[in-house]
Amino acid sequence: MKTDVQQKFGTRLRDIREGRGISQEALAFAAKLHRTYVGGIERGERNPSLTNVVRLAKALQLTPSELLEGVR
Repeated sequence: MKTDVQQKFGTRLRDIREGRGISQEALAFAAKLHRTYVGGIERGERNPSLTNVVRLAKALQLTPSELLEGVR
């Protein structure tokens, strides 16, 4: 079940990833996650754990707070 927060976080993640010209596969590899899991997050279908938010932020060279900016 999609929640508004999941949808907003997924959109934010996708916008940053695409803005940097990174594929889902490359992001997943850098974050040590599966590509389909990253796709699920971006579509708002997955609710990532705090550990995975930190992994994604590091892979994008951001702090977790920067990655979560605007997600309320």
